[in-house]
Amino acid sequence: MASAILRDELLCSICLSIFKDPVTLRCGHNFCRVCIDRVLDTQDGSGVYSCPDCREEFQERPALMKNINLHNVAERFLVTQQEQEITGICCTYCVDSPVPAVRSCLHCEASLCEKHLRAHSKSPEHVLSDPSTSLEKRKCSVHKKILEYYCTEDAACICVSCSLIGEHKGHKMESLDEASENKKKKLIIVLHKLITKRVKAVERVWSLEEQRRKAEEKAAGEAERVTALCTDIRRRVDDLEKKALSEISRQEKEESLSLSALIHQLEIKKDELSRKMRHIEELCNMTDPLTVLQEPDTGDLCDPEEEGGDEDTGGHDKQLHDGDDLDVAVISHTLHTLCEVITGIRRGIYVEGPADILLDVNTAANNLLISDDLKTATRTQNNQNRPETAERFQCNKVMSRRGFTSGRHHWDVEGSRSGGWMVGMCYPSIDRRGDQSLIGENNKSWILCRFNNQYSVIHDSEVIQLPDRISSDRVRICLDYEAGQLSFYELCDPIRHLHTFTAAFSEPLHAVLCVFMVYIDDHCVENWVRIRT
Repeated sequence: MASAILRDELLCSICLSIFKDPVTLRCGHNFCRVCIDRVLDTQDGSGVYSCPDCREEFQERPALMKNINLHNVAERFLVTQQEQEITGICCTYCVDSPVPAVRSCLHCEASLCEKHLRAHSKSPEHVLSDPSTSLEKRKCSVHKKILEYYCTEDAACICVSCSLIGEHKGHKMESLDEASENKKKKLIIVLHKLITKRVKAVERVWSLEEQRRKAEEKAAGEAERVTALCTDIRRRVDDLEKKALSEISRQEKEESLSLSALIHQLEIKKDELSRKMRHIEELCNMTDPLTVLQEPDTGDLCDPEEEGGDEDTGGHDKQLHDGDDLDVAVISHTLHTLCEVITGIRRGIYVEGPADILLDVNTAANNLLISDDLKTATRTQNNQNRPETAERFQCNKVMSRRGFTSGRHHWDVEGSRSGGWMVGMCYPSIDRRGDQSLIGENNKSWILCRFNNQYSVIHDSEVIQLPDRISSDRVRICLDYEAGQLSFYELCDPIRHLHTFTAAFSEPLHAVLCVFMVYIDDHCVENWVRIRT
């Protein structure tokens, strides 16, 4: 177990063999000199060198320092391994106690220790080899003679009889040593190729792991941002709910107090009226006219001012009727804050709202009709006869007036179902004529193309066909300039990510549209693309 652990520590991570002439990089990792030289040779063109193990980068080709201690440990380990291998085979003639064999005789099919080797026959037919437990495999199965030659035509080890009288007679032969050396040379070439492939595989694994790490970090950051945004929204909505309910409760209490006071006044009025009614009824029931006429309170019962009091009461009732509803305007004003919350959500998703994209007629090709609001480009057969200038595209395309040099922005487009069109972004330095003016066919434009209800993305002539057919005619383009990302989304329910380009943007980015002419049943269909507001 300890030997296996030590062996693992002495393996070069490039060739996976015991260190040969081990050297050390500045980062502390060790490699065979030949292996690390080959890796550094492959990195010469990039201008940056890196350690295959830890990926530490060096601006200049790193100096290789020989690791003497590691070299000595590896040498001792190999010697020890060889001794262990030797002692694993015992002398055939030492029957009393096992003695390690140092050589094996192919003729005798016996293994010999130092003592029996000195007494062994020196005749040429007694061929000696390294100790082996499978001596019968070193003899011809037909002639029972030692295998001495290699038939290159049949790729087989043969004996003398096979080469003279056997089935290999007349074939090209090589000695075993010569054939072994030739095969080793081929194996070394194969080994070098495998090492190069493994180095590339290691670098690719590291690159993908780095990409995965960045994706995980970005996902974690986005999740944290969304969680914080939703938490803030819930807090603000809860505060808004409490504020609105508090306002409703306040108005309800004020209304209740006002109504209670008015009810109390009316109750007093009602009792007074009942008293007067009873008194009048008593007068009306009297039979003595003198008593009725001499009653002193009779004149107050029909006092005009009292009747005016009824009008006052009616006024109170009218005022009450006018104010029997809650003050909805105040509550609505409070709830109107939701608009600010929604605006905050949009700003949390993108620093700016939808970009105001207007098409630049000065760049529009003469086979494109641009709408008066500068939002729609239509492919037409009628030449628009605009003046030919250096900034005008030769055909099919138009750029936006506005360019973006920073920030996060998004804008939506809608295209006609019948035809083909392209949308995306490009540098203003893009050619306006010739092959390099074809958007997507150069390193200055990033494009989403729709044709036959199938989408693809194109940059620098590299076309990536998107696997799914698209049901929607609306697309969202999102730009994060600093992050170097341009993303396309299908505006369906729910919104679906189509593709993201990653690049180090070095110029302003302008929206660009391209509209194709399509013929259906020999009829020309004027396709269009519209920027949605």
